[in-house]
Amino acid sequence: MNANPVAMLDDTPASDTLAQESGAGSAVLSVLGAVSFSHFLNDLIQSLLPSIYPMLKSSYALDFGQIGLLTFTYQITASLLQPLVGAYTDRKPLPYSLPVGMGFTLCGVLLLSQAGTFSMLLLAAALIGTGSSIFHPESSRIARLASGGRHGFAQSFFQVGGNTGSALGPLLAAFVILPHGQGSLAWVSLLALVGIVLLSRVGAWYSRHALKPKAIRSAAAPVPTLPRRQVAIAIAVLLALIFSKYFYLISLSSYYTFYLIEKFQLSTQSAQIHLFYFLGAVALGTFVGGPLGDRFGRKLVIWGSILGVLPFTLLLPHANLFWTSVLSVAIGLILSSAFSAILVYAQDLLPGKVGMVAGLFFGFAFGMGGIAAAVLGELADIKGIEYVYQICAFLPVIGLLTVFLPDLHRRALVQ
Repeated sequence: MNANPVAMLDDTPASDTLAQESGAGSAVLSVLGAVSFSHFLNDLIQSLLPSIYPMLKSSYALDFGQIGLLTFTYQITASLLQPLVGAYTDRKPLPYSLPVGMGFTLCGVLLLSQAGTFSMLLLAAALIGTGSSIFHPESSRIARLASGGRHGFAQSFFQVGGNTGSALGPLLAAFVILPHGQGSLAWVSLLALVGIVLLSRVGAWYSRHALKPKAIRSAAAPVPTLPRRQVAIAIAVLLALIFSKYFYLISLSSYYTFYLIEKFQLSTQSAQIHLFYFLGAVALGTFVGGPLGDRFGRKLVIWGSILGVLPFTLLLPHANLFWTSVLSVAIGLILSSAFSAILVYAQDLLPGKVGMVAGLFFGFAFGMGGIAAAVLGELADIKGIEYVYQICAFLPVIGLLTVFLPDLHRRALVQ
């Protein structure tokens, strides 16, 4: 793969060849690489907000409830627009909405670097969330269109860029932002500018090639049609699994550093490094989950991911520092493998509604994350941060609902 994502998207005969290959069943790796790298930049920037919570808590004398409100504001704005954007672009694709979304993120991070009050922090969080809500549905669609039929692989490849960015955010915060202060966030805006340029080129490729009827047909999944009632039940189960997954993940991504600082008396910088271990495991698990779903069926991956993490979550609140670190890595690796499988499974259930499904599930995930942050922040203020993990440990039990999902992989093999 070309190391220069922008150059790969030039309007050249090579690009035309790749576009033709996408209709013939070969993944357009240059496009997948570009949207994955854009996802990396997007989520790297966005992950800085929770990564600097300890600094903001100290500087603005915030309590855990206000920390939760910051995450709630970001997550809710990141969720509300996504289903609407996805449903609209199913009917009328908007290739150049991608750089517009990154523009909102750019404005948010600049405001975050200069905010002097809690209300300005909330506005900055809302702008960053709005950028995310515009970015995800259409970029997920592009990943599917460029998949060459390997939908799980393409979604995992797209997702791993975002999760890698999220994993590196705490390191950037620990070694750059925290030592130099809130104003140093302004330099991060350069990453957003790179993203705007790259996404403009992705939008150009999409506009030239992927709107052709042949390319659109290649994104459809050859899966059997199910009764509407069975589809509705399956979608409800998948949303319940997303609820379980993101309630638990947000407990770690937003409050894990506070947990380590309080329980094991770690420094903020050391706690950020432990958070990086967890988020790195999330990135790796995301990449593995999609191809496994392509090969063995997505229901099997969902079973193993949601319910399989339960023994580790039950042990975590009772472990010492070493085993806490080991268990958090195992949790991140196992639990994160589910999202690509869940998303592609839902898109297979509702063929022709790729954008709406992506928007619904990304939006619901962000929304659940926002609600979880607010609820868990208040719970931490009342009961203590350690109590949060004792309660959240039982969330993966919801994975038992997977039994109600039809086995699309087996149905497709039979047909």
